[in-house]
Amino acid sequence: MAGEKVIIMAKNNSLTEKQKKALKLLKSRLNGRLLTHLNSCVHCGLCGESCHYYLATKNKNFIPGKKVDIVSSIYQRYHTLAGKVAPRLYGAKDFNDKTVEELIDIVFGACSMCGRCSVHCSIGVDVPYIVRTARSMLVEMELVSPGLQSTVDAAINTGNNMGIPRDEFVDTLEWLSEDLEMEVEDEDASIPLDKKGVDILYTLNPREPKFFPLSISAIAKIYYAAKENWTLSTNVYDVTNYAYFSGDDKGAKELTERLCDEMSKLEAKTLVLAECGHGYRAIRWEGPNWIERPYPFKVISVVELIGDYIRSCRIKLDPSLNKLPVTLHDPCNMVRGGGVIEVQRFVIKNAVENFIEMMPNRANNFCCGGGGGQLAMSEYAERRIKSGKIKADQIRKTGAKIVATPCHNCIDQLMELNKEYQLGVEIKTIGELVADALVLEEKSN
Repeated sequence: MAGEKVIIMAKNNSLTEKQKKALKLLKSRLNGRLLTHLNSCVHCGLCGESCHYYLATKNKNFIPGKKVDIVSSIYQRYHTLAGKVAPRLYGAKDFNDKTVEELIDIVFGACSMCGRCSVHCSIGVDVPYIVRTARSMLVEMELVSPGLQSTVDAAINTGNNMGIPRDEFVDTLEWLSEDLEMEVEDEDASIPLDKKGVDILYTLNPREPKFFPLSISAIAKIYYAAKENWTLSTNVYDVTNYAYFSGDDKGAKELTERLCDEMSKLEAKTLVLAECGHGYRAIRWEGPNWIERPYPFKVISVVELIGDYIRSCRIKLDPSLNKLPVTLHDPCNMVRGGGVIEVQRFVIKNAVENFIEMMPNRANNFCCGGGGGQLAMSEYAERRIKSGKIKADQIRKTGAKIVATPCHNCIDQLMELNKEYQLGVEIKTIGELVADALVLEEKSN
């Protein structure tokens, strides 16, 4: 036994400085919550039938329980007496190059952190929490996927994840504002910028001004119909937080603090989040933990706000204006991770004639494959599209012609699945459906 201890100490001393930093990070996270989840898996296998990666590939390493196992084995090896003394007996793994390589492929390349496995886990192991912890360890080692890291860096360094210059952003909003004025035939209609003392500060996914400007137009039209007192910031408007996906808590905190500061600067009452699944979860639920204080303002999704508009009759909709059959893809971070479930259906049912539920749905809905930062990691694109076949099959079975989803990551993935699997559908945000169904008040002469 003494000889084994000497060997173990030699292995520990052979760790690189980056590996030591990663293990130190793991040690700092070893609270009751993490320890419970690391030690609770009973290897029943139910999680495998919940995971789109495993179902699509049948790769046993992609079973969610295996993702728990690799992190647990590292914990056992370096933070338990049994793992230090008799690692092989307890399944403890050395944190060497081989283990690191395996960890990268599993937690970045084979997990969207969708949480479906946890819903179906017989004892409720929080697999996404463990996966994100592993990603945080890899942040310490500077081993985040380059595409994902560049997206985080762009948000930190430029203020938005696509690096859109402020002048370009303003130009886009100004022509969208002019289009709104012409569409509603009201010279007072506009997209207000950097307006102080508003009821609502609205955020955007940077992909909207870059590639999906109609999403902005749709929400602006809804705000116009509701006579909302709102504004967009031209400096801090990014609803996304890819540092949540990468596992970078410092970066996630920085991005959250900027939104808080902008709310204070513009003296806004409510922060309304654009249709973004992980943006909703990161800002609404994770943000206060990162900044270590509650928000002094209200935070809601724009879908929730539209639901309020409908209930209070601030907007009027004619569902006959949307005649094609519509189905809904539930974004994982809004539904399983955020609790925004029935309001999506309420809004859609008021905006379209024929709504068809996808099966399964709500908390049981399959991930489309676009979350977890997967769209930013090109090295895993083939695997991402393959795992998305389950979602494509779900969509095809509905017979719907339009797939609505309140998340731009989902929209990007669904558009790729639409092309790859020849679904022949149109992909829309919920805001776009509502804008198409709006009945505007007739202006008095």
